[in-house]
Amino acid sequence: MKLQPLIVSYYFRIVVLGFLVVTFPVLAQKPVQPALGQKNVNVLTQNGLKFKDLNKNGKLDPYEDWRLPAKSRVQDLLAQMTLEEKVGFMLISTTRMAGDNAFQANAAKSEITSGFNEEDLIQPTNMFTRKPLPTPLMSAAGTTKGVSRFQLRHFILRANPSARIIAEWANNLQALCESSRLGIPAIVASNPRNHITIDAAIGLSVGATSFSKWPGELGLSAMNDLKMTRDFADIARQEWTAVGLRKGYMYMADLATEPRWQRIEGTFGEDADRAAGMIREVILGFQGNRLSTTSVAMTTKHFPGGGPQENGLDSHFDWGKYAHYPGGMFEYHLKPFKAAIQAGTSAIMPYYSAPKDKAFEAVGFSYNKAILQDLLRKKLGFTGIINSDTGPIEMMPWGVETLTLHQRYQKALEAGVDLFSGTADPSVLLETVKQGLVSETRINESVARLLTEKFQLGLFENPYVDAEKAQRIVGNAQFQQKADLAHRKSIVLLRNEANQLPLRPKTKVYFETYYNSGRSGNPITVYQPTGSSSPFEFVSKKEDADVILVWLIPNAGGLFSSEGKSIELQLSKNRIDVEHVNELIRSKPTVVAINFSNPWVIDELDQGAAKTLVATFGTTSAALLDIVSGAYSPTGKLPFSIPASQQMVAENKSDVPGSNESAGYALFKLGHGLGYSSAK
Repeated sequence: MKLQPLIVSYYFRIVVLGFLVVTFPVLAQKPVQPALGQKNVNVLTQNGLKFKDLNKNGKLDPYEDWRLPAKSRVQDLLAQMTLEEKVGFMLISTTRMAGDNAFQANAAKSEITSGFNEEDLIQPTNMFTRKPLPTPLMSAAGTTKGVSRFQLRHFILRANPSARIIAEWANNLQALCESSRLGIPAIVASNPRNHITIDAAIGLSVGATSFSKWPGELGLSAMNDLKMTRDFADIARQEWTAVGLRKGYMYMADLATEPRWQRIEGTFGEDADRAAGMIREVILGFQGNRLSTTSVAMTTKHFPGGGPQENGLDSHFDWGKYAHYPGGMFEYHLKPFKAAIQAGTSAIMPYYSAPKDKAFEAVGFSYNKAILQDLLRKKLGFTGIINSDTGPIEMMPWGVETLTLHQRYQKALEAGVDLFSGTADPSVLLETVKQGLVSETRINESVARLLTEKFQLGLFENPYVDAEKAQRIVGNAQFQQKADLAHRKSIVLLRNEANQLPLRPKTKVYFETYYNSGRSGNPITVYQPTGSSSPFEFVSKKEDADVILVWLIPNAGGLFSSEGKSIELQLSKNRIDVEHVNELIRSKPTVVAINFSNPWVIDELDQGAAKTLVATFGTTSAALLDIVSGAYSPTGKLPFSIPASQQMVAENKSDVPGSNESAGYALFKLGHGLGYSSAK
């Protein structure tokens, strides 16, 4: 027996097999049939496997073949798309459900259903600044028109109906898309839907929904528990995918280094390392280690960090257009974005701001090639989607105000933007390409990235959801039980002189919530439970109480009520009647709880009398009472420093965290938080 030829033959076969594995991965392993969902296309069968005939030509095209890698499918579909289909694919805009009249002035309130809203929404004014626009903006297209005529496939859902209604509507939308020439599915995005928040304005948060209700983002950070943060994201992922929401306009990797900034409520605080850890966990929880059929694709925002706004004024407005770095800590703000990139965030959103720094061109970040190409793409290695914030072309063109709309698109595309948020009308972008300002090759780069996301999410195989299952999953008791624990972990005990907390059973408690929304009506709500199993006896008058519990919810009226005036953080400047609160504090032993959506300055309170202070960050009264009673011992840690005075706020360096500010800056420092065993 000749051994040598056998050995040569054996190794030859291994080499050939290895070549086949690398070159033809489809042949290397037996393909697993994915579940297909279809309503308006036929199913093709090949070698016992099933595929959707998305372009209705009766044969299997490469982009319809789920066995192929995403790159191959993208290349085939891109070659079949017209320029009009590509340009429409690069817009993401608000979509409205039947009965959703929230954006129409003086519109009658009606029930939202799973049908389509077929009206175009034309805005003659900037929805944020309320100033007239040079050219009216189509912020939403009638659904059928948007899909069939404008070729739109990216949508932002802002309505807040039940889980079943969302799921049924999403299925209707996908069926409409499936009936189109190439059968390209839609992807529906949303802002956060799982948090208790004070400012639930358009583009920030949807507010209270049928989804599981968790602490605000600051509260998640205050838990100081990365495992529970991952649990939150995984639970929310299950709820979102159940209703057909597959893209999240979240979360904010911005740092709360400028205490006056009006969007701090949506951040994870001032500490870059803590925020980086939080961002990593929420991305991995929503997306998994890579995008898949069970993922929600995340859009991390707002690169390169929206926190260091000049005087805290937000760049939605022309009076707040600049980010600045007086402390020289630009790099510090990149840490959470680096963590997001390492975790695989599907998209990154640049902010409106223009950098007030000689190292960069003073144009908005969506137009800034040095920021998006040189820094984000080349230095940080980000290969995903760059998604503009809403309206930099039409509404917030900071630094490029003199350019035409076509020239703005040209500059933003040269900078690296792939997906433009705001308008539902693709005509100007289409004209930009046809005029030769932008090549179709450049358009193809962006469309390829956007298609890749859809293929990885499995939307081409099955974009449909089970509406009955969605109703069972969303906000279920098991999910909410986990969220309820998070609420308790998010509360921070700031001060507990004489160990007043926890209160003893049978204590007579007068519990008052003070929240002035700016509307008419009494800001005071007295807690009077019915059938409560609380250890306390709640009374309706403070005179009858042993202890007063007052929960203050300061607010400045929300981001979009800004008028460009200087921002002050004292309680009295944020709709709190300090005289009333001090009267309570001085009359009886009092526990003062304060909801911190910004690092409020609390020096107007009688500090000598305010012996017990608690910080909340978007939570429930039940969670607060469990802390006060000792049913749960506080473990939360401050996600930012609380300034000692308004003077300290005015003197702060916007890019520098409070923990790095000068001595005497903080009344309570970042990371502060007592437990009952350590309270003093």
